[in-house]
Amino acid sequence: MLRKLGPILTDRGSKYAVSGFVAQDRTAIDAGLKELRRDKPYAKATHNTWGAVLSNGGAVKSDDGESGAGMVILRMLERAEVQDHVVIVTRWYGGKHLGGDRFRHVQTCVDAYLEALTG
Repeated sequence: MLRKLGPILTDRGSKYAVSGFVAQDRTAIDAGLKELRRDKPYAKATHNTWGAVLSNGGAVKSDDGESGAGMVILRMLERAEVQDHVVIVTRWYGGKHLGGDRFRHVQTCVDAYLEALTG
């Protein structure tokens, strides 16, 4: 089941949201991403970056044009020891480059998702 946490934060016009779901293989990941993109705002998002640590297949990720964001998600999932769960950080670009702040925003989104998952 896809869990969406609406917009988590806004910075200089860019909006960030986080979503996730349980997945044990790449087929399930692709199906979940397809479900997310059925929601028009997510389909029109600039980036849907994601990461997952699969118990039977290692780590997988996608930056979706947001270079380095997938690795940030993976590291956080590994530290939290979360397996077989895909976390997607969605960004709607607001017209201004955020530089390194974009990585902090990805971390904030993943933190919010992990908190919702465990709390």
